[in-house]
Amino acid sequence: MPPLSPFEEQAKFTRAIRVGERIIVSGNIGVEADGSVSPDAGRQAERCFEQIIDYIQQLGGQSGDLVRVRMFVTDIADAEVVTAAFTKFCGHARPTGTLVAIVALAGPAFKVEIEAEAIVGAGQ
Repeated sequence: MPPLSPFEEQAKFTRAIRVGERIIVSGNIGVEADGSVSPDAGRQAERCFEQIIDYIQQLGGQSGDLVRVRMFVTDIADAEVVTAAFTKFCGHARPTGTLVAIVALAGPAFKVEIEAEAIVGAGQ
């Protein structure tokens, strides 16, 4: 995939990569297409999942191929709305899931970061 941000090029990492049948999606933050960031953690999580599903599809998978999701929140009080986004976007696949609270993310507006893995053909 081509870099989506200058940081990817600067840090020399890839947002999503396919290795054989495995698709690994690095941490995503909930930045909207117009560059804005919702103050709502639930919306940030939904945007993360929209991006993750898009990357998986671009690399030849489908949302049902998700096998693992890791969710990081800066406030554990947001766990319920982030979990609701997980269920909305990933519940049909029933991947493993981890949700942990961390001290901070890369910017003060960011409340959620989510990474995922899929195996093409796992299709649940």
